Amino acid sequence: MKAKHLKNDAHSELFNAILKRINGTLVMDKNKANRYFLFKALFYCSLALFSYISIFTVTNPILYILNFILFGFITVLLCFNFAHDLSHHSIFKRPFWDNLVFEFIYTLVGAHPEAWKKRHINSHHFAPNVEHFDTDLAITGLIRVLPNSKLKWYHKYQFLYAPFAYMSYSLYWVFIKDFIVINNFAPIGLKQRVRYFSTFFILKSFYVFYLLILPILFSHQPIWLILIAFLAMHFIQSLYTLFTFFITHHVVGSNYPKADKEGLISVSWFMNQIQSSNDFHPFSNVANSIFGGVNNHVAHHLFPHISHYHYPRLNRILYDMLEENNITPNQTTYLGGVYSHIRLLKLRGLPNK
Repeated sequence: MKAKHLKNDAHSELFNAILKRINGTLVMDKNKANRYFLFKALFYCSLALFSYISIFTVTNPILYILNFILFGFITVLLCFNFAHDLSHHSIFKRPFWDNLVFEFIYTLVGAHPEAWKKRHINSHHFAPNVEHFDTDLAITGLIRVLPNSKLKWYHKYQFLYAPFAYMSYSLYWVFIKDFIVINNFAPIGLKQRVRYFSTFFILKSFYVFYLLILPILFSHQPIWLILIAFLAMHFIQSLYTLFTFFITHHVVGSNYPKADKEGLISVSWFMNQIQSSNDFHPFSNVANSIFGGVNNHVAHHLFPHISHYHYPRLNRILYDMLEENNITPNQTTYLGGVYSHIRLLKLRGLPNK
């Protein structure tokens, strides 16, 4: 069943008016954007390379674990700052280079790039927070965020155990989830399927090879310490990634539209993107640079074809026009978003919430 949003001419007109004002007043200097991404690429890639080389040279056990964590954290920041934009073809002129760099970055974190991209664009971006249509809602049964989902006795305590459960997410994603959903996104043609499955297993093998086998063979640490460092890296990766992404959609005040039996979603596409998203520090250039525009989630969902470099200035136009039409986007600070997410989990652990 294919979903479709409720048609609302007023919302369509407002969206087109916002887009027109952005195109007419926002100067999108491509050269400045290119320099911005080049500088960030050199910075993060240098850090990643230095940290990865250190895996084979550091001898102190504590420093070794901390360095492993640092490397994993840098690769996550590469995803936030580049892969997200690359998946929407908003950095390079040619989609080929967007796809190539995107797949390389996602390979570094062990995730299957092709499956994630299809889920992200075709499902999450089309119908955020809509049950059965947003695949990002396929969270473990331990966590309840949907207001109409089945309430279990243990959900009463989810606001306490959620941060600990979140720590296992990237391990689950890399070694379990991608294998479970591999068939869901496989192409139909024989050649395409062979390429798809071959690429999947090659990239997964590369991840294990470069981040486990090579360190075991050539670092100065025992296997047990390498495994501890690898797990610690995943725990920190997971906690940061999930909290950052969850506060973009799952805070107090986020909307969860319903779809009827025919797949008609109860709100317009325009309002779905706004009401289901949450911004944090939307006008800050520093926050925008650190989080790669993920903090400007309303703008990203409405204009994914525009790179995050432009979001702080774009938000001035967007917020002004929304407020002129009595529409107030959800907005928190980062820590305020984390607190609001925990509050949401506490509410969802109660009956009729």
